[in-house]
Amino acid sequence: MAANARPTSEGGLSKWQIAVAIGAPLAVGLAVGAYFYTRKGSEESLSMKRMALKQRVTERNLWKNQYRHLQKKLNLPRAKAINFSRLDNLKRPSSTTLRPSTSHPKKNKQDLSTFYQKQSSSAGTAGKVGLRPILDHRSAIWPYGEGVPYCFWCPQRSPKKNFQEVIEDCSKALELNSKYVKALFRRAKAFEMVQEKMKCLEDTTAVCILEGFGHQAGMFLADKMLKELGKEKASQAYKERQPTLPSGQFIRSYFSSFSNDGITSNTESYMEGEDDDSGFLKAVKAFQNGDYTDIIELCTEEIDTNGIFLPPALLMRASFLLLKGQAVEAKPDLDKLIAMEDSDKKLRANALIKRGSMYMQEGNALDAMDVFASAVRIDPDNADIYHHRGQLNLLLEKVDDAVKDFEKCQSLNAEFGLAYAQYCYARYRLAILQQSPMQMQEALKQLEECTVKFSTCAEGFALHAQALNDQGQFARADENFQKAIDIEPDNPTAHVHRGLLQLAWKKEPEAAVKLIKKALEIDERCDFAYETLGTIEVQRGNLSAAQGYFDKAIKLARTEIEMAHLYSLSIAAEAQDKVTKKYAITPPKQPFM
Repeated sequence: MAANARPTSEGGLSKWQIAVAIGAPLAVGLAVGAYFYTRKGSEESLSMKRMALKQRVTERNLWKNQYRHLQKKLNLPRAKAINFSRLDNLKRPSSTTLRPSTSHPKKNKQDLSTFYQKQSSSAGTAGKVGLRPILDHRSAIWPYGEGVPYCFWCPQRSPKKNFQEVIEDCSKALELNSKYVKALFRRAKAFEMVQEKMKCLEDTTAVCILEGFGHQAGMFLADKMLKELGKEKASQAYKERQPTLPSGQFIRSYFSSFSNDGITSNTESYMEGEDDDSGFLKAVKAFQNGDYTDIIELCTEEIDTNGIFLPPALLMRASFLLLKGQAVEAKPDLDKLIAMEDSDKKLRANALIKRGSMYMQEGNALDAMDVFASAVRIDPDNADIYHHRGQLNLLLEKVDDAVKDFEKCQSLNAEFGLAYAQYCYARYRLAILQQSPMQMQEALKQLEECTVKFSTCAEGFALHAQALNDQGQFARADENFQKAIDIEPDNPTAHVHRGLLQLAWKKEPEAAVKLIKKALEIDERCDFAYETLGTIEVQRGNLSAAQGYFDKAIKLARTEIEMAHLYSLSIAAEAQDKVTKKYAITPPKQPFM
């Protein structure tokens, strides 16, 4: 079944390209700076002194204006004159010099919360600007008079302590107005700086909900926190997970994505006239019978005895370790086979394909493509290399390159129905990107012809259905998904895609949930179904139920990156549930697809 996700890639220059572009002028600037300071020593230039003096005057005027504005706003008693030119010499009054204020308008909570939030904005940069005013419910006994609602102090304090003060000030503002968005977002940014990521996420979630998910900076910060929290959770949980094989249908689909992997396509030739005591041959028999439980142990028996089927045994064991999500354990087997130059080139090429896919799962696209290039050098006429590299190019949004790879695959193996279906779908994606209605219609026609030419290929019907869904032809799309289900009744993903179609077509979440739960009846280990159900429950506002579905999907994740993504979804549901209950707010209903 085609992947339902749409990975994106950054456009324009990559980060390393930008670094190369600015590297030369940056180096020149550093060299000039080094020469200047070596020549001048510690002596300041006249212009630098003027800039420093101008900054000090600006700061003094800032504090002066802030105090006068605050005095007028809160109707405070007039204080004795303050010489703002002497502020640099002032120290913060001790706590014993503070006493409750009798002049604050306690009923004016809105104004007070606003001032707390404003004063918190300078706390995080106290080390940069000289002096920090703190608004309190108490008036400070100023060295030059009483009634001044600021506590001016010198900035010799750690950045972390400054951010803690931002948190305290914003919290005071929120005690007066719990839905004050500016204070919530400022406190969230301070939480980020002191590594309180979950608290940061909760505040940004509140901001996003209160602003109807229209606060772009809040959305960006929430996404950042979710990714970091998901990675942290997955990093530990993935090490502690219990690896298990996926369903038999998933395993068969995995091996069917190779037209000739050198193992499953040659099972009959391996069995002819060979010793039945071979561990690898026992594994081949078990594979033919659909009994996958002991295949790793049987291959290990062949490998430990250094049997005559060592190369295919290495590849089969590595393949099943990958299916269990044990990529680290699979890597030595793949590397050993790749280094065996005398072994069958199809086996080595297949090992390289799987090695490249591992790099891609780790987010290392450059190394993945290098490995595929090595596979081409070893076996340039191997259709599987171009098929799987085409899939990776689709994930990277390199649709033009994907089409070329699928075309090459077809030229080498015209009877590979799965690859041909993906070639037609890639052409459809390319037409969409190029905004070419004529090419799009040709691609849709080609997808339809694919279902006739390869009438037993469920992938062809599923991909045609997805394209029709994009075009709003929902009835025809539903017919194609149903045909895919008829061809592979034990394939749960077709039911999930059909459930998603119901949301796009009829906006009926109950009907969608019913179809997706049908997928779980077929395969209770279908993580795609659990993830989709969780997403639907989030859209319906059933956050506790959503979190439960995400947690089930997490237990079935086969890679750390996949687990991190699922943790992010679960944490997002948890944060939203806490926020809606804490602030007694209802999140805006999200449209279904």
